[in-house]
Amino acid sequence: MSRDKQPRLQFTDAERGDPRLKEHIRRADKAANQADAARKKIPKQKKPVKQRTVDPATGKAKTRLRFEEVDKPAPVSKLSHAVTSAPVHTAVGTVHRKISEAEQDNVGVESAHRLEESAEGGVRLAAYSYRSQKLRPYREAAKAEQKLEKANVNALYQKHIRQNPQLASNPVSRWQQKRAIKKQYAAAKRAEQSAGSAVKTAENTAKAAKKATEETRKTAGFLWRHKKGFLIVIALFLIVSIFLNGMSSCSMLAEGVMSVLGGSTHPSSDEAMLGAEAAYAGMENELQSYLDSYESTHDYDEYSYDLDEIGHDPYVLMALLNAYHQGGWTLEQVQGTLEMLFERQYTLTETVTVETRYDDDDEPYEYSICTVTLDNFDLSHLPVYLLDEEGMNIYAVYIATLGNRPDLFPASEYPNVSQRQDYLDYDVPPEALEDEVFAAMLAEAEKYLGYPYVWGGSSPSTSFDCSGFVSWVINHSSWKYGRLGAQGLCNICTPVSPANARPGDLVFFKYTYDAPNPDGVTHCGIYVGNGMMIHCGSPISYATLNTSYWQAHFYCYGRLPEP
Repeated sequence: MSRDKQPRLQFTDAERGDPRLKEHIRRADKAANQADAARKKIPKQKKPVKQRTVDPATGKAKTRLRFEEVDKPAPVSKLSHAVTSAPVHTAVGTVHRKISEAEQDNVGVESAHRLEESAEGGVRLAAYSYRSQKLRPYREAAKAEQKLEKANVNALYQKHIRQNPQLASNPVSRWQQKRAIKKQYAAAKRAEQSAGSAVKTAENTAKAAKKATEETRKTAGFLWRHKKGFLIVIALFLIVSIFLNGMSSCSMLAEGVMSVLGGSTHPSSDEAMLGAEAAYAGMENELQSYLDSYESTHDYDEYSYDLDEIGHDPYVLMALLNAYHQGGWTLEQVQGTLEMLFERQYTLTETVTVETRYDDDDEPYEYSICTVTLDNFDLSHLPVYLLDEEGMNIYAVYIATLGNRPDLFPASEYPNVSQRQDYLDYDVPPEALEDEVFAAMLAEAEKYLGYPYVWGGSSPSTSFDCSGFVSWVINHSSWKYGRLGAQGLCNICTPVSPANARPGDLVFFKYTYDAPNPDGVTHCGIYVGNGMMIHCGSPISYATLNTSYWQAHFYCYGRLPEP
């Protein structure tokens, strides 16, 4: 049984037939069924249990071993995992700092160090993804238990109101009664858990103490009787340890590679993913066909169109489906999800206005005008609305690696498919780094070179969009402004002319995409001097501002307030 298992409430036939309680009881029963289903998904393990019985015929006692199926304990919590990993992260950080001190004089060391840091980032993202998958059934069970507790408390409260109708008219009394019932319910649950576990805990503690004492006594005696042989074993162990120490880096590299591949590869079959892409493209084709034949299937005097382009990136669709379902799936299982995504991506509006006009003979007649509008919200903008933080982490991994299937959607067949892109590196002139504030900004920004663009992303675990990246950098340098959008970042800056722009200023652009506010700032980056910026493009990279695209969309430079 789960440690936090909620009781299933029992109701009489009269209570179930009461119209005032019927719906609340139904919700409690439904929540209980969902909690039972969620508990069944928790991995099980066999636990040996000794059962002592007495043969009635002979009077002799027998001990038999049987196995009980119990819930497998959840992996160590995220917080505990972070605490136990802290010494390792500290040591790794120290090593990186020492390498950074020497890498300026050695191009080979610098390149290898950058590659190593990128690989470590991939390992961390993949490990987080794998860990999230293992914890999923426990999270779902916990959510189901919380939902059941809420439904049970509400049902008990409604039952109490039915038995005490005088409370129904007093909102203060209702609130107090509901709080009291909630406390009583929680106390009863704790008492039940304590009663069930206290005896078991005492028995296990006594058995463990007795066993530990006996094992310690046996071990000490064995070591004393065989002390010479034990010393030889220690010497051999030291020799083997020295040898294995030289091999450890290879094994760690192999583990890292396997972790990255396992956590960043699409878990669904090619057949399922190709089928999902075909189904989604089929819905888009139907929409396009409907629009192409609109005038032949409708009867209006005039038509006006404002249509966004129809299309999507298949790798975005696959990353979203795999992160949303958190595991492998079949085409049948995601059919409803595909329809939901399609409805969220495309909004078709048809507005008909009728005017009264007059012909040459001055006779009035009705003139109908149909305005057809299609808004494409962009599929890559949906994850931040549909996924929690852990889901965004998984989505970012798949986007960064293309699910380790760059061959799945050839560009020749899928015109909107994304491709892996290398980031542009750049050596900022040393004199610019004499400004300590800018040097701190750049050191933080360069940690994330190569990270993918994820709309709405605002941390290394979820990756970034343009404003999320700049917000993260300034908040981890000398400022504390929280998560701001591109327009919000522009608002806190003082405009400066291009001639007076200096490294550390922000640079802003307009009309880079079809934003809700078309005249607002839509993109931003950090100016590093000499007509260069570092920004979250696709992926995070350096870029030159001296191109026709950035010149056409340029808005202004902005200087942050003094930190």
